[in-house]
Amino acid sequence: VQLQASGGGLVQAGGSLRLSCAASGRTFSPYAVGWFRQAPGKEREFVAAIKWSGASTYYGNAMKGRFTISRDNVKNTVYLQMNTLKPEDTAVYYCAAERWPAGGYSTPTTYDYWGQGTLVTVSS
Repeated sequence: VQLQASGGGLVQAGGSLRLSCAASGRTFSPYAVGWFRQAPGKEREFVAAIKWSGASTYYGNAMKGRFTISRDNVKNTVYLQMNTLKPEDTAVYYCAAERWPAGGYSTPTTYDYWGQGTLVTVSS
């Protein structure tokens, strides 16, 4: 499956952005999808994940209450709504997909398929 992340940009602190992860090549619905981010000089960090059905979602501690992950399996797209953005949210955001996430939803090595990343910059 090929993934295309989009929706990044420059936003002021306190603002919102919605990222999209569009899938092609295979039916998207059986795949769990995660969002990760990586800031310069830092390790890749778990942001959020959603099960194939959308019935369960998971969030990194710093994102709880501010970010919401959702999916539309008809459109083959997963969304990440980000509200109350902070300068420390600045990073390249990646989406990833995995059919059998046995390694845990928050672990980058769980996922076999990755998008190219979209840059989010939050100004203070």
